[in-house]
Amino acid sequence: MRQSIRAGGGVFRVSPRHTKDAGGDGFSRAVRRTEGVQPWRRVFHMLGGVAMAAAVHLVGPGSVVPVAALAGALAAALALDWIRLRSRAANRRFFRFFSALASPREARKLASSTWFLLGALTVLVVTPGSVFVPAMLVLALADPSASVVGRLWGRHKLGKGSWEGTAAFFVVATAVLVPFAGLQAALIAAVAVAVLEVMPIGIDDNLTVPLATALVLWLLGAA
Repeated sequence: MRQSIRAGGGVFRVSPRHTKDAGGDGFSRAVRRTEGVQPWRRVFHMLGGVAMAAAVHLVGPGSVVPVAALAGALAAALALDWIRLRSRAANRRFFRFFSALASPREARKLASSTWFLLGALTVLVVTPGSVFVPAMLVLALADPSASVVGRLWGRHKLGKGSWEGTAAFFVVATAVLVPFAGLQAALIAAVAVAVLEVMPIGIDDNLTVPLATALVLWLLGAA
C-alpha cells in the first residue's frame, strides 16, 4: 500500500519503504517537513539561476570552463541521487540536512537540483551561447514565481498547475526576455514556454523550461 504525501497543490505517491517509520527512524516526518510553499527553496532556485547566468556571461558561453563545471556538478548530483535513492539512511540524512530546500517528490525521484544542472548543461551544449542567459533567467525567476502564486492564490486548475500560476509565469518571463529579444519575440517565447510549463508531460520543469526558452529564441533569431 502506498502512502500519500501532500505538498502544496499536489499529492505524491511514495513507496512505503521510503516513508514508513520502521524502527522509528523518522523518515516520513523529515519528508513532511518539506511540504508547503518552501520559501527558501524558491530563493535558492532564484539565486542559483541568476548566479549561474552571471558566471557563464562573465566567463563566456563559448568557454570550456562552464561546460566542464556543469558536467562535474551534474555527475556529483547524479551520484548523490543514486546513493540516497538506494539507501534509506542516506535519503533520511538528505531530507534532514536539506529540509529547507528539499521537496516531498524527491523522496523517490531525482532531486530538482539535478534536473536544474542537466537543463543548464543541455542549453549550454546544444543551443547558441547567446540564449543561455535569458533561458536561465526565465528558469530562475518565472518558474518559482509561478509556483508561489499557484500555491498561495491558485484557484482555477490548468494542466498540472493553475491559471494564476501560469499568468505569473507569463508576466515574469516576458519581463525577463524583453531586454534580450524585444517585445514581440519575448511575448511569443513567454506564451510558448508558459504553455509547456503547465502541461503534464512528466518531464521536470528545470529541464524543459530553459531548453524550450532557448530553442524558441534561437528559432526566432531573437538573441
